[in-house]
Amino acid sequence: MRPFYAVASVGLAVALAASGCAMPSAAGDGGDGGGSGGGDRVVLADSAPMDEFNPVSGYGSTGVSPLYEGLLRPAAGDDETLPDLVPALAVADPVVSDDGLTWTVRLREGVRFHDGTALDSGDVAATYRAVVDPVSGSPIASDYTSIARIGTPDPLTVEFGLDAPDPGMPARLLLGIAPSELLAPGPAAESPLNTAPVGTGPYRLQRLSPGEAVLVGDPDHRDGAPDVDTLVLRSVPDENARAQMIVTGEVDGTVLPPALAAGLADRDGLELVSVNSADWRAVALPTAHPFTGDPAVRRALSLAVDRESLVEHVLAGHGEPATSPITDAYPEFEPVGVAGEQADADPAVRRADARGQLAEAGWRPGPDGVLVRGGSADRAEFVLAYPVADSLRRELASAVADQLREVGVAVELWGGTWDEIEARAGEVAVLLGGGDNPYTVDTQAYRTLHSPTPLSGPLDNPGGYGDADVDRALDAARRAADPAERTRLYRQAQRAYLQNPGHLFLVTLDHTYLVRDTGHTGPAPILEPHSHGATWGPWWAIAHWTARP
Repeated sequence: MRPFYAVASVGLAVALAASGCAMPSAAGDGGDGGGSGGGDRVVLADSAPMDEFNPVSGYGSTGVSPLYEGLLRPAAGDDETLPDLVPALAVADPVVSDDGLTWTVRLREGVRFHDGTALDSGDVAATYRAVVDPVSGSPIASDYTSIARIGTPDPLTVEFGLDAPDPGMPARLLLGIAPSELLAPGPAAESPLNTAPVGTGPYRLQRLSPGEAVLVGDPDHRDGAPDVDTLVLRSVPDENARAQMIVTGEVDGTVLPPALAAGLADRDGLELVSVNSADWRAVALPTAHPFTGDPAVRRALSLAVDRESLVEHVLAGHGEPATSPITDAYPEFEPVGVAGEQADADPAVRRADARGQLAEAGWRPGPDGVLVRGGSADRAEFVLAYPVADSLRRELASAVADQLREVGVAVELWGGTWDEIEARAGEVAVLLGGGDNPYTVDTQAYRTLHSPTPLSGPLDNPGGYGDADVDRALDAARRAADPAERTRLYRQAQRAYLQNPGHLFLVTLDHTYLVRDTGHTGPAPILEPHSHGATWGPWWAIAHWTARP
């Protein structure tokens, strides 16, 4: 057996020491209805509901949560590079067999859940089995398909048996662990863990009411109780209401869309914190549609999108253009941009090329300027759906519609609930977000670029995109033990994808937060996944904040 990591990873304590920064406080009386006041209490407003705390449904699956811990956790000194994945509930790095098929993890002794029960290997096995159980309906199940079996040779040892070597396995060990007795069979959406979470994290749930969760430091945690002993999370879906709350001092911090956050920065003690992420936005095009079903059309539309303008005008500069879910944060990044052209080519040139490609595919201007083919039977038009409560996606959708209009394509915008959008998946284009677990390139790319599998979520690939060459490269890369071969295969997958794209990848976001100084020092933010909000940004490691003298 050999240790997985050839070089010792940077532990979280080192990251804290190397990258400590002031935590940008709200005035208040210290009661449940106000800001932080005394400094041992932080109040945050988030857009997320306060009834989805189940790790089987993906909560805390990237190793960052005040309530749960995984076998490993991410640790980094900044948000510029992929974090190291270091032991959390594991006592040491995983040990990997010479053939790469068995990963052995030894658990820390004496770890207890918030309900007082002791953590053992059975809890780990039960959590992973619940995720992949089809009855659970877990949206993250496809991330764990390489795990063929889970053994528990003794109470403190877990053995993961793989069906093939999996270089992305460390990122699969970030999953938050729950007590086995609370993981009853059944749909994850109906689990009591959604509203009564029980983990081993530094905070436990004290009280849950509609729209608010009050978390308190766990004095029995192995690291001791946090300096910030009370963390109040408020669910405020409306971004303008969250903005008002941070401006008036009702909360200490919140997540806001970039343009809104930038407009309030430096006002009355507010600070804008912008954090790099692997969180992308893209338009998933329906491949069975009479217009977008043509690969030549999809290549042309990808050329027509002006990503630099989206970053400048919609994101207020807080982001980067994107042409695939694999960004330059990964060594597997393929620098060739859109349909074989450099991503930074002049937008006007790309639009002209797009018009030419559409013309080659038989599309000609109709009486109203919208392209038609075969007389007027086929029109260059489609419906673009976005979640109606998400203003950033609405603005991106509107901007994309304006840009495509310039090349003769009519886009009808439709805002709906996710349930409504899911019901029309395959019929309409969808403004997607991705990057759920970016700490391995596999999960960053597989759900979106691979053709649907039995474990695919309904919105992983709603357009039904599939390409045999892309699938072969992704499947081989998932099992390539040699890093150089793995990089080659992922780049091969990207090149194949660009010849037959299924999406209009738009941008990678910087997550933007408005904060007030709470009088603490803590770690700098790290590269974030798609998930963001009150448990990320400046607060991702709030249990390790210390009060300034």
